[in-house]
Amino acid sequence: MQTATAGISRELRDRFQSATRVLVLTGAGISAESGVPTFRGGGNSAVWKGMPFELISSAQMLERDLPAVWEWFNYRRGLLASLKPNAGHVSIAQWQTQFGDFTLVTQNIDNLHQTSGSRDVIELHGNIWRARCVACGAIKELRDLYGGSQVPACDLCGDSMRPDVVLFGELLPPGAFETAAAKAQDCELCFVVGTSALVYPAASLPEIASRAGAYVVEINPERTALSDLCDEVLAGKAGDVLPLFTRDKSLIE
Repeated sequence: MQTATAGISRELRDRFQSATRVLVLTGAGISAESGVPTFRGGGNSAVWKGMPFELISSAQMLERDLPAVWEWFNYRRGLLASLKPNAGHVSIAQWQTQFGDFTLVTQNIDNLHQTSGSRDVIELHGNIWRARCVACGAIKELRDLYGGSQVPACDLCGDSMRPDVVLFGELLPPGAFETAAAKAQDCELCFVVGTSALVYPAASLPEIASRAGAYVVEINPERTALSDLCDEVLAGKAGDVLPLFTRDKSLIE
């Protein structure tokens, strides 16, 4: 394993130039660089009206008090409304046109990848800017809803809607991980960006890629549980490191 504070190894540069199948997995770190609160790590940021983050964002609370869940997620969306993608998001969005088979998988729910121009993002944990009907599963965009505890009604069946995110105690969206795992199995180059590598099954994607022979690169300010598995570790913020990667234009179709 190679570790670098700023520089990118010649081997990685060569692999970036020659690769055609690339997978990127992103976590909370890249969003934190845009100002997105993580609501983890203790302190007041991890508590909502006296409740732990893991409770107010749980399937248990959804069943018990749907208006309270909406008030919590509307508050969170209000914090996100003015935030913009950073240079890391923008770099990843540009990569999608530079490789024949590019896959972006994110654990983040903030929609910043899509705002930066990324398409066909595999959202393992959903999207905070959508609601889903609890009865018929219809999806509704929520760009105009920012506050309060009012529960939106489904336009199709009239039943209640819930935030279209994966709460504690819930399964991932059907097919999301399976699709990501298949791409990880087939990729040549795997970037793991801004994630603690502690949340499964997302953390297993670089493991799958490594076992299949991919060159795995971690980009994070600090070492993680994944670092020893990686072929190369670049210590730094996504917004600082990702723009350093450039491809020969003759290789871009």
